[in-house]
Amino acid sequence: MIAEVIVDVMSSEVDRVFDYNIPSFLPDNLTGYRVLVPFGNRKIEGYVVGIKETTDCPEDKLKSIISTLDSYPIILDELIGLMHYMKDKMYLRLIDGIRLAVPSQIRNSKDKLERIITLDDTKVAEYMSTLSSRSKNPKLVIEYLTNQPTEKYTTLSTRYGNSVINKMLEYGVLIESKKRVNRVSHSQSSDTKHQLTDLQQKAVNSILSNHDKPTVLFGVTGSGKTEVYMNVIERVLESNKTALMLVPEISLTPQMARVFNARFGDSVAVLHSALSVGEKHDEWFRIYRGEARIVVGARSAIFAPIKNLGVIIIDEEHDNSYLSDSNPRYLTHNIAEYRAKINNCPLVLGSATPSVETFHKAKSGQYNLVEMPVRVNSRPMPPIEIIDMCEQFRLGNVSMLSTQLLDKLHETIDNGKQAILFINRRGFSSYLMCRECSYIPKCTDCDVSLVYHKSEGVLKCHYCGKKFRALTKCPECGSDSIKLGATGTQQVVEVLKEHFPNTPIFRLDNDSVTTKDAYSKILGEFGATSPSILVGTQMVTKGHDFPSVTLVGIVDADISLFNYSYKASETTFQLMTQVAGRAGRSKDNGYVVLQTYVPKNPVYITCANYDYLKFYDKEINLREVTKYPPYANIIRLLVTSEDDELAKKLTHKLIMALKEYRVQFGKEFYFLEAMKSPINKIKNKHRYQIVMRYSANINDTVLAKIHNLLEENKINKVSVFVETNPISLS
Repeated sequence: MIAEVIVDVMSSEVDRVFDYNIPSFLPDNLTGYRVLVPFGNRKIEGYVVGIKETTDCPEDKLKSIISTLDSYPIILDELIGLMHYMKDKMYLRLIDGIRLAVPSQIRNSKDKLERIITLDDTKVAEYMSTLSSRSKNPKLVIEYLTNQPTEKYTTLSTRYGNSVINKMLEYGVLIESKKRVNRVSHSQSSDTKHQLTDLQQKAVNSILSNHDKPTVLFGVTGSGKTEVYMNVIERVLESNKTALMLVPEISLTPQMARVFNARFGDSVAVLHSALSVGEKHDEWFRIYRGEARIVVGARSAIFAPIKNLGVIIIDEEHDNSYLSDSNPRYLTHNIAEYRAKINNCPLVLGSATPSVETFHKAKSGQYNLVEMPVRVNSRPMPPIEIIDMCEQFRLGNVSMLSTQLLDKLHETIDNGKQAILFINRRGFSSYLMCRECSYIPKCTDCDVSLVYHKSEGVLKCHYCGKKFRALTKCPECGSDSIKLGATGTQQVVEVLKEHFPNTPIFRLDNDSVTTKDAYSKILGEFGATSPSILVGTQMVTKGHDFPSVTLVGIVDADISLFNYSYKASETTFQLMTQVAGRAGRSKDNGYVVLQTYVPKNPVYITCANYDYLKFYDKEINLREVTKYPPYANIIRLLVTSEDDELAKKLTHKLIMALKEYRVQFGKEFYFLEAMKSPINKIKNKHRYQIVMRYSANINDTVLAKIHNLLEENKINKVSVFVETNPISLS
């Protein structure tokens, strides 16, 4: 028999299936196995993705598999099919798909084994006869294990001494065995079921009855979507199937996992990139072995080795984190749709502010639509007051905090309540600039301005992580007139400390969450401290439920509104609505202060009324007129290389070929342009891009042509990535 093998080499030059003979000492069906194979002069790892009886490879050149590296197939057949799907539809390398299905933590780690000691009763009498009257500890060990049949080696050796336990093992009166230990703790279920409202029950029934197309669960913040998810999962488990629950942020995963652990106990496994190597290994294999029937995780959990799926749920489906914008590039929704179709199970896309593309599919009947327009406790949504910061400046207030927001903060603190302030920028300031010559320090490896972090006293690149000393004088003109750029979370905290010196102030952003437990610790301390203020980035906008939070302040709403993405208005509406929903979730009324320099912008007007439908109607009309998604597709080809000339050469070659496609498709092809990427260089790689926009009607045809074109024009040391409807073109 012949094995089709993909070798574990991250190179497009060898990203194809190679045929190997299966030697007689190995099983015929090795599909999914990790194997060791000869490749050139080396022996390397590979993955068997198929079996066949014959090969076109000449017999004298056909090599044999050396050995299997595991005693089991490590890749599910379903995920092998997914790997081919991703290559065909997303122009990903086959090995990219495999590495997503079998991450490095799994390839390069092992079970943690614990030494367990038991007593051999048949040898006790004989052993006791050899002991002197002064040998107390061995007798105590025997007495201990008589009452407790098994114990950890570490416990016994700590209590009675290593030498005592080792000698008893040598004699044979103690027997040692190995037990697999899970490095992630799982609590037992304790939560009681909640009585569903009529709307929630209708949602559960509708989701479970729709297997042929995804269901959009459109529910306002606080409408009880999580309870719907858990009831759907309960029904799925009752039918002996499994469930996959995705959340947008790694930081939200522990919180959601706690909720699910309370309901489902140790049948829940957690997968996200913040786990240690050992923890990820243990959780992955709990899923693989079927010990965990529910997976909760961030984006990468969509590749979990879970079998017999009964439902896939994507919470906050609109969130940009579900789109991987670094290699390998993929949209989680596409992978979820593939797995749901293969398993013939429901796919749920939940959000209070669905993406325009998702809601358009729901409105047009491509997706099933379920609406939950009211909060479970019938609490009103908190009113949103829009503050004109230009007016504040004219009145003499040059602070980043309006008088209205400060007044509301004082009122909140005086009442012993909590407030959340949202600013979508971490650090102290987004950049430093010389007032004399306008010099802005940039990263030496990436074409981006450095962000000032006052607490560390450094300038930091948010792309590669490099740190530089903060400026005191301009290196260009020598001036010491250094201006701070736009506000960040650290600066907001400093200003608040001046106004509220006796009030605990917490900060939640990527810089404060530096350890695995930091996120939970910060939120735990904030939740237990009243009055208090939490300042944060997008981490504070969703998933949190603090009963004492009665005020939300949006410090600079315009940050997301004025960028060059066609999704800027949509992203802003979603962020504002999500963070506003953190206030007034319990018995106390909430209030939201939104600060902006363009108070009459339609996005803020619809947001203040929580009118997603009106926002959607305006936005979808604009998209139709301007030919943006969902009425068109934007494709970016990102060409990167350390060799600038090679990258430029390939970009030129591709654009010349693509111009012929534009002629071929005529009016269906709206736009085509090649340029340097706005960020010219990241991690010492030069970046060029080709951006095209064309009718959704010809998407499959154009994509197939683009993929063929790239296959025909591969250049060594140059990478090309294909992005469909990217969030950012930077």
